[in-house]
Amino acid sequence: MRLPLRPVPHARPHLRPHLRPRLATAALASLALVAGLSTSGAHLALADETVPSREQVRAADEAAEGAALDAAAVEQALAAATGRAEAAAVAAQQAAEAYNGARWRLQEARRAARSAEALEQEALAREQAATDAYGDQVVDSYESVPELSGLTALLGSEDVGTVLERSDVLRNAGEAMDSRHDTYLAASEAAGTASEQADAARDDADAAAADARGARDDAQAAQAAAASEAQSVAAEKQRLLSELARLQGVSVRLAEQRQAGLELRAQEAAAAEARAEQEAAEQEAAEEAAAQQPAPPAEPPAPAPSDPAPEPDPEPDPEPEPDPAPAPEPAPDPAPAPSGGASSAIEFARAQIGEPYRWAAAGPDAWDCSGLTMGAWERGGTSLPHYSVAQYEQSTPISAGDLRPGDLVFWGSSSSASSIYHVAIYSGDGMIIHAPRTGRDVEEVSMYYWIAPTHYARP
Repeated sequence: MRLPLRPVPHARPHLRPHLRPRLATAALASLALVAGLSTSGAHLALADETVPSREQVRAADEAAEGAALDAAAVEQALAAATGRAEAAAVAAQQAAEAYNGARWRLQEARRAARSAEALEQEALAREQAATDAYGDQVVDSYESVPELSGLTALLGSEDVGTVLERSDVLRNAGEAMDSRHDTYLAASEAAGTASEQADAARDDADAAAADARGARDDAQAAQAAAASEAQSVAAEKQRLLSELARLQGVSVRLAEQRQAGLELRAQEAAAAEARAEQEAAEQEAAEEAAAQQPAPPAEPPAPAPSDPAPEPDPEPDPEPEPDPAPAPEPAPDPAPAPSGGASSAIEFARAQIGEPYRWAAAGPDAWDCSGLTMGAWERGGTSLPHYSVAQYEQSTPISAGDLRPGDLVFWGSSSSASSIYHVAIYSGDGMIIHAPRTGRDVEEVSMYYWIAPTHYARP
């Protein structure tokens, strides 16, 4: 009897040696494809079907090097785009604070105009009173002695005594009229001066109002330009990140995460450098101040030691006294009452974290930089203007090493206080609370998160 035939099992590679060259060729082709080697149609050109040629290796190296160079160029373009957005944001902040300054000057000009107008009204009232008094004096003089009319009154006198008496009356009346006239002239001159000053103050207020309108228009234009630049940069960065992801062979999301990490690392490095530069400058200033201090006077030399006197015989130890009773422990001090001032200002500012930035805003649910510090210190019991430059000028300048919680930290474009365009409140441990700019809410961050501050002051 014949046994049934069984199907032959599928041959494995190790059972079919003649397939090994083909498998090796396929594997090498896959590796070459991953490495980016060039293909021709659907077939991969390989020398001897096992080893890539030198030309292929060189081409692959050049392709990899070109991709690296392209990626570096894309990263540079990303950094440049971020820089443009930052520059536009700074310009918007400068314009917003310039508008705050124009509004503050307008308020001061209107206050001065109101004061000048009040003085003008007082001077005009004094002038009117002097005019009325002078007129009344003239009328009274002629009504009291109607028969006295200069020389006629004297010639009609019966005797010398009457002449002298009437002469005294005329002289006294004339002196009184002269005094009233002088008072009138002085009041009239003062009223004229007050009116001129009031007119000048009103002109100043009108000019300040025009400046404020111009600054408002400039601020609006700068904000619109910053918003437009931010949108343009965001679109450009998205395109660049897509290109970077393609060049690096990663996903766009991974490229975005990597770019965000690089930007954060760059910010931290810049912050550390700024902090180190500031600390070095403060150390140098302290050393210069110490060098300018006069040296202390030299102490006179100590006298040479003389022969010691003989020690007296020791006295017997006194009887020990009993230990005193322990004193009762003092009652603990009461807990200090919560203080206002800086702590209240910080508490208020911290409560606004997360609320939006809006230029020229001072609460209750949106803020700009000087509006937030003004509101915070109003809660702390100190009145500050809604203008960063004036806040610095009305506070006590300090150094970075003297910072205490509640102090104000300023940014300017130069060492001049007039260049200040941003302000924050110092919350301690190198941190600040501030309203940054459009698109970023009130936050608490390192005071070196951006660029190094330039001025510091204590309200």
